[in-house]
Amino acid sequence: MKFLRRTVNIFSFFSLALLCVSPPAWSAEWRYDDVDRIVAIADIHGAYDAMVTTLQNVDILGDDLGWVGEQSHLVIAGDMLDRGPKSRAAMDLLMRLEGEAEAAGGRVHVLIGNHESMLLTGDMRYVSAPEYAAFASEENPDERARWFELYAERQAGDADDLPGKFETDYPPGYFAMRRAFRADGYYGQWLLQKNIIEVINGTAFVHGGLPPLVTEIGLEGINVDLQKELVEYVGVLGALTDAEILLPTDSHYNYEAILTNYMPALDEDTDTLKAIKAGMRLLDAGITSPDGPLWYRNHIMCPGIVEEHRLDAALAAIGADRVVIGHTPTPNHQVLQRFDGRVIEIDTGMLNFYYKGSGHALVLEGDSLSITSESGLESSAPLIQPRNVGRRPGNLSALQLQELLEQGEIVSVDKSSTGSLPRTVVRISNGQHAVDAIFSKPRGRNFYPNVAAYRLDRLLQLEMVPVTVKREIEGKNGSLQFLPGNNINEAERAATGQGGDAWCAITDQWPAMYVFDILVYNEGRSQQRMMYDKLSWRLMLSEHDRTFANRKGRPPHLRKAPIPVSVGWKNALAELTDELLVETFGDVLDKKRLRALQSRRDELLATP
Repeated sequence: MKFLRRTVNIFSFFSLALLCVSPPAWSAEWRYDDVDRIVAIADIHGAYDAMVTTLQNVDILGDDLGWVGEQSHLVIAGDMLDRGPKSRAAMDLLMRLEGEAEAAGGRVHVLIGNHESMLLTGDMRYVSAPEYAAFASEENPDERARWFELYAERQAGDADDLPGKFETDYPPGYFAMRRAFRADGYYGQWLLQKNIIEVINGTAFVHGGLPPLVTEIGLEGINVDLQKELVEYVGVLGALTDAEILLPTDSHYNYEAILTNYMPALDEDTDTLKAIKAGMRLLDAGITSPDGPLWYRNHIMCPGIVEEHRLDAALAAIGADRVVIGHTPTPNHQVLQRFDGRVIEIDTGMLNFYYKGSGHALVLEGDSLSITSESGLESSAPLIQPRNVGRRPGNLSALQLQELLEQGEIVSVDKSSTGSLPRTVVRISNGQHAVDAIFSKPRGRNFYPNVAAYRLDRLLQLEMVPVTVKREIEGKNGSLQFLPGNNINEAERAATGQGGDAWCAITDQWPAMYVFDILVYNEGRSQQRMMYDKLSWRLMLSEHDRTFANRKGRPPHLRKAPIPVSVGWKNALAELTDELLVETFGDVLDKKRLRALQSRRDELLATP
């Protein structure tokens, strides 16, 4: 069925949409030096009041909400929008502050976040009712009636109460909001001029992170080529909406099917066909990709051995020493750092009712760095991101969890099985928290392979083996390995096809597992011994009883597999000196097994 369309010259709408973005985003600056003071916040998500209080606490806003930051540079690292009630008020304030700051010799840097790009491209999944309501007074009844008419045509026979469904799914303000975020709309024009990455005094600021694409195309490539893609995409979507080929009521995820199935008339305008073709091409725009700088989570979620060398390459490519990111809320709602401060995480869950956090501002002055919270508390440095293999009660650190396993009270000992895997599960409590752990007997005199696997994981920054300690249970020596809750094993994951949205891609995690299994000569890897956290899909490797054999080379199942040894692995293996291995594993591996481990290390280092 061909849908009713206005008689328009679609090319004129598309051209107009692009011309309305003035000045072009790619003419903006993205590198600044000699800035005396930088203040950065991220992920406001409509938490206007928290944003205001936080900025007042760092002398950016006065009591009258005017700029008092003098020559300071304020960075908003994306995601002003969605979920919270006052995203429009936050944008309006920042738009005003841009002019006031510049007049005072300062600057406001608003960077695009994934939620800004979502609204610009019609992905409205996370817009809250108050956000729509903020636009309700600007919506014309005739406009709503027209979109309902076209909506009803597409929904014919699909619902009994179309008017009710329409009002529920597209409340007052919905269409005015969509209009405002078009390429020629008030907020669309503003946002489409914003950069994706900026470097100030050698510190990069970006919403999600610095993926390998940054290393490939550099700072200018990200802020020019990717931004041009976004401008073109938003312009094309507006043109196709004006032609009523796409409707504001269409889901972002249905664009491809609608454009693919559209049946042009015999006399269809060639510009319409060009716009459809452009829309199809831009559905896979780099800026909206999970591997793009707006969505990238690997700096936080991938093991150090996987990610650190990529980070260093990206920083070198854009001439930066570190990167400040938002996007992924920190687990303890504090500003965190990783990789010796080369990554600073400032999404502290400002929208309290949703994320349970509060506002935090990062302040950089010269060589000093400090944090001020919404409540006015100050600290001199970000906390180190905790090693967090598996969810544990109370966000226990690795050290706290280790102490609980070593010293906690034994509540129960359950000898059972998971699938075909026999297990002895011990429940341990310290009076405040209780955890489960898997008990394993030693495999020989002074041979504790599970403890050795955990210690090696720590040395390598693999971050896949749960906390494991030596402990006597019911009069028997052995090891206890933390058994995380809310997990799913590989057999279950594969059967359900889940994990495609892993915050660190499974295709990144598995190769690291393979190299680790070569290094420890793991003959016992099974799907039951591969677990995932259901939220993040972080891979966890359990029960290494059949490891650290006194053998060179690879275990049989990996002997012929083409497994690359990455730069990260080469760097980590080179630091495993003979002296360090003896010092770390002398009480859990005998001399022959240590020599075999050293031999396998050397073989991996020699791998092309």
